[in-house]
Amino acid sequence: MPRLVMKFGGTSVADIDRIRNAATKVKREIDAGYDVAVIVSAMSGKTNELVGWVDEASVAPGANRSGFFDAREYDSVVASGEQVTAGLMALTLQQMGIDARSWLGWQVPVKTSSAHGVARIEEIETEALDARFAQGTHAVIAGFQGISAEGRITTLGRGGSDTTAVAFAAALGAERCDIYTDVDGVYTTDPRITKKARKLDRISYEEMLELASLGAKVLQVRSVELAMAHKVRLAVRSSFSDEPGTLVCDEEEVMESNVISGVAYSRDEAKITLLNLKDTPGVAAGVFGPLAEAGVNVDMIIQNISEEGFTDITFSCPVDQVARAVKAMEDGKASGALGYEAMVTDEDVAKISIVGIGMRSHAGVASRMFEALSRENINIKVITTSEIKVSVLVDRKYLELAVQALHDEFELEKAG
Repeated sequence: MPRLVMKFGGTSVADIDRIRNAATKVKREIDAGYDVAVIVSAMSGKTNELVGWVDEASVAPGANRSGFFDAREYDSVVASGEQVTAGLMALTLQQMGIDARSWLGWQVPVKTSSAHGVARIEEIETEALDARFAQGTHAVIAGFQGISAEGRITTLGRGGSDTTAVAFAAALGAERCDIYTDVDGVYTTDPRITKKARKLDRISYEEMLELASLGAKVLQVRSVELAMAHKVRLAVRSSFSDEPGTLVCDEEEVMESNVISGVAYSRDEAKITLLNLKDTPGVAAGVFGPLAEAGVNVDMIIQNISEEGFTDITFSCPVDQVARAVKAMEDGKASGALGYEAMVTDEDVAKISIVGIGMRSHAGVASRMFEALSRENINIKVITTSEIKVSVLVDRKYLELAVQALHDEFELEKAG
């Protein structure tokens, strides 16, 4: 029997009615002849509720919350959300006459690292699942969790259920991994910004990885990375319609020929510039080493040409990490490790990116992007490029205008 992995996110299993709706989609695939492994998230909002309880239980009554807790017990608590959903889904499928049972991460087992809260999947042993498939039993598996070498429950961090689904699809040799969510596929840009946004039938792993890393919320970066590494075909589908969705696959399977596949954006960006740094060997390491130690996720970087022994360095980071970045730089200056003259921060910028594998074979794409922004009098503050991506920082007030202008410039409403 061919195998299929179906993953349902929190909004898709938010209550019993939605679980029944999801189970109907599972039954349809079983009736079509598939052995199905269903991966479920916790019901919408439940993980946040569980995290809140952990926070509350980790401090004495009346004490200030320090944010400290035993990460092993944190995982034990927050993993319970998926356990509830898995049991309810299995029960619902049984009511429909389907032979189904639930599995927790430790029962499979899903072996992970011991980094509680952000564990990585190391191995999935499928022998027990294979035996139950052979008996005609379908699997409902709790996403987001596994077990460490020490025998403790672990959780996989943000996007963990997507990652679980892709890992099971690879381990089980599934024909496809269907990710069911509250959107019906991957669009050329955010439909809330432009009504011209078009749903893509197919998109390459590389393009999806870039879009996910640049702010598109449809799939988490880790799951796309895993799918690309193991050649798992992903289908992004809506839990609330029967539309086919978007297939994420190898570049060779993508039939559309648009130079650009999508426009992505990140609203909450900040830009920091260090002026008149002493331009000596190791100056960049002196800047970005302390930033890494402070947990600042640096994105775009520009270093100006040295003039008379001094240079400027500009970088971007999430706006909620500016305080950490500023402190790291100020501490470096106070200790004498960094000799910059002044630091300028701008917390009112946004990142706009165009992505497309067609850039590899078409010249002038960046020029068209810059000209389109220029026509709208949008000033570009920082530019970075890769083989299939061009990103710019602009004033945040121009975000929607920039997205619309670029979508129009590359005629993304039209299929290739």
